[in-house]
Amino acid sequence: MKDRLIGEARAAMARAYAPYSNFPVGAAILGEGGGIHAGANVENAAYPQGQCAESSAIGAMIMAGERRIREIAVMGGQPGDGLLCTPCGGCRQRLREFAAPGMTIHVCGPEGLRRSFTLEELLPHSFGPGNLAF
Repeated sequence: MKDRLIGEARAAMARAYAPYSNFPVGAAILGEGGGIHAGANVENAAYPQGQCAESSAIGAMIMAGERRIREIAVMGGQPGDGLLCTPCGGCRQRLREFAAPGMTIHVCGPEGLRRSFTLEELLPHSFGPGNLAF
């Protein structure tokens, strides 16, 4: 399944709208029900109005009727640059809303997998839905 997610993230990255940063990013989520939901970053001339690939993929997952993330692949960067295009802080929190701390995040470049993390590794001691259980 990891290879399929990486392929979907690659396809999403190719469809990104990134005319300002020239840094396209794609993401593909495996939902709890088995669906794969992809998204790309969408930039805007008014920078704060842009949308990250992970956020786009979460929206696609919600619209498909799923509510939990089992696994995600995020792809960005240039071939061979070796840099890790990890989810930004805001997206880490967005992922936490729909995923357990042990959920796997595959960080990829155009050539494929660069490293895998758990959400807990990228967002330790997170604030999530359980913190609001009274």
